[in-house]
Amino acid sequence: MAAGMSVEQPLWRALTAYRVLTMGYALALYAHAYGEYVHPLGAGAYLAVLAVWTLATVRRVSSAERCTPPFLAVELAVALAGILLTPVVDTQARIDAGGPTLPSIWTAGAVLGFAIKKGWRRAAGASLLVGAANVAAAGGFAQDTVHNVLLVCIASTAIGYVVEVARASERTLARALRIEAATRERERLARDIHDSVLQVLAMVQRRGTAVGGEAAELGRLAGEQEAALRTLVSSGVVPEVSESRAAGGPAPVSPASPASPVSTAAVPPQGRGAGRGEDGGDRDVRALLSAYAGSRVSFAEPGAPVPLPAAAARELAAAVGAALDNVRTHARGPSGEEAQAWILLEDEPDAVVVTVRDDGPGIPPGRLEDAEAEGRMGVALSIRGRLRDLGGGAELLSVPGQGTEVELRVPK
Repeated sequence: MAAGMSVEQPLWRALTAYRVLTMGYALALYAHAYGEYVHPLGAGAYLAVLAVWTLATVRRVSSAERCTPPFLAVELAVALAGILLTPVVDTQARIDAGGPTLPSIWTAGAVLGFAIKKGWRRAAGASLLVGAANVAAAGGFAQDTVHNVLLVCIASTAIGYVVEVARASERTLARALRIEAATRERERLARDIHDSVLQVLAMVQRRGTAVGGEAAELGRLAGEQEAALRTLVSSGVVPEVSESRAAGGPAPVSPASPASPVSTAAVPPQGRGAGRGEDGGDRDVRALLSAYAGSRVSFAEPGAPVPLPAAAARELAAAVGAALDNVRTHARGPSGEEAQAWILLEDEPDAVVVTVRDDGPGIPPGRLEDAEAEGRMGVALSIRGRLRDLGGGAELLSVPGQGTEVELRVPK
């Protein structure tokens, strides 16, 4: 598990090194005080077993999967045996003077293994066993013995608690990341629905009402379905999408055709030199946006190519198409005709900026918030949502009676 690796793996590596180093330290102490032991050969036999055990099980403490509870129990038993064997092979004078036990500080490794693997409660239990063995070996509650026991107990309990908190934090983070990923996918699907299905249903409703007769009934049904689908989209309940739909998207329709049943935002335009189905490499944003130019849309572009990664370029073009859809659907000029729109493409050092402006009546204050509450998510999803997913942003400036300006910025 990735979360477990990020928190625990460095601790297991540190424990592995700790066991080997403290084993060497215990052997060095034994060699230094060899002549002072009552039974040096007995002490040497135990330390030989300790060394073999430590080196043979190096890989067992390299990860949580290998370090099983039975292994930790045997590890603790080896430590306790060394502590209890100390008064048998060593002199009482050395023990009273605070001399080390046979395994010395290697014992702490067994307790730390419980802390990392099982948390602070098991670590505290292992510490109490080690403390009881030390008190028994010392023959009483000597100051040095109590000090060492408390140090091991506090350290192992603190480490176990930190590990538990880190695991809980990682689980929370993993859950948040899953929720974020699911939310982004819902927003992407909601954009597709808004850019295609909702636009078609709205068009059917308008055309059916205008034609009348049986078409009016069809338009009424389309309006009911549009309202229900907008409610689903705005509440975040989006149906699953098939793999083919997720991979291929809707069938491309010419964005410049006013009669097209799908809006210009439904599919990023395929302008001059714009290949299809290419996710790798860069695309010239000019080639994608030029397809939007027409009698009511003017396009101003730099003289040099404006490259962006293919996926980012298509998403930016789709956001521009959604902005033009809003102009075509909602904006009317002074004489009642469709408003004039202008697209300005700018290639800045750190970002690509596209400005879409119209000469319509503008957006009344609070209208966007009301539209989102009604499930009309064109600006929230098709424009701002797309730019947010690209790491950019969209700013909308509208003055009643003076038109609307939308600035789309995508970082390079």
